[in-house]
Amino acid sequence: MTAEAGAEGRSASSGGQTGVARPKLSRRRPTPASDAVREAAVEVVDVTREYQLDGVSVPALRGVSLRVERGDYIAIIGPSGSGKSTLMHLLGGLDRPTTGRLVLNGTEVSALSAAELATLRNEVIGFVFQSFHLLTRTTARDNVALPLIYRGLSRGDRRRRAEAALTAVGLGHRLGHRPGQLSGGEQQRVAIARALVGEPALLLADEPTGNLDTASGVEIMALLDGLVRDRGVAVVVVTHDPEVAAMARRRVRMRDGLMETTPTDHSLRSRSVGDPG
Repeated sequence: MTAEAGAEGRSASSGGQTGVARPKLSRRRPTPASDAVREAAVEVVDVTREYQLDGVSVPALRGVSLRVERGDYIAIIGPSGSGKSTLMHLLGGLDRPTTGRLVLNGTEVSALSAAELATLRNEVIGFVFQSFHLLTRTTARDNVALPLIYRGLSRGDRRRRAEAALTAVGLGHRLGHRPGQLSGGEQQRVAIARALVGEPALLLADEPTGNLDTASGVEIMALLDGLVRDRGVAVVVVTHDPEVAAMARRRVRMRDGLMETTPTDHSLRSRSVGDPG
């Protein structure tokens, strides 16, 4: 049984209908945002994020603002513990700020329920991870089609869109292959196709070349650059690798929960200034 078929079966047994019910964002009017914010794929404004560890408040972000427009290609860099992963989680709607504003594709998330935020995340954001996170017994086509289950699309529509996404990343000839039959670079291409199949406004990539050899890593970064150029998708890459970061059009350096950047870049605003890159 494929992962898609299993998901459909679970849905049918629980609710008697094919597909997975998803909340309608339109039931709640989103907090009004300015026209400038509506044009951005995502924006965080003076956000903080604190975690409670053994009764002690630990700040991970300390007043960070970042605007990511469609067609942006940004690398977030910094040492371990600098806050870059926390910032990525916020940009991806996987977490909420302790204070400040998070706006995804024109919708401020503060008033959204967990289910509404999950729906918005599925519609607006694609994720690519270092470890691929592919289902090992599932074909490339069905791996890519998985996010579309939650869109309520028919099985045929999901498969057609998955095939088109795989063709777009150069894997139209690998539709029926399982991850174990693919190279590391090909597996990451499958992961990118899965991130793109829902036509997101924003693609977030966490160390996308970390498990690849140099040649495969260069190919993946070139593919991401092409997505920005040809599709206008906003791409944000989180990386430790300065060579990967150098391929982005803008670089954001995180340190001690603050953003370091040049004051001349109007798209980036922070309380700290430093990196000329």
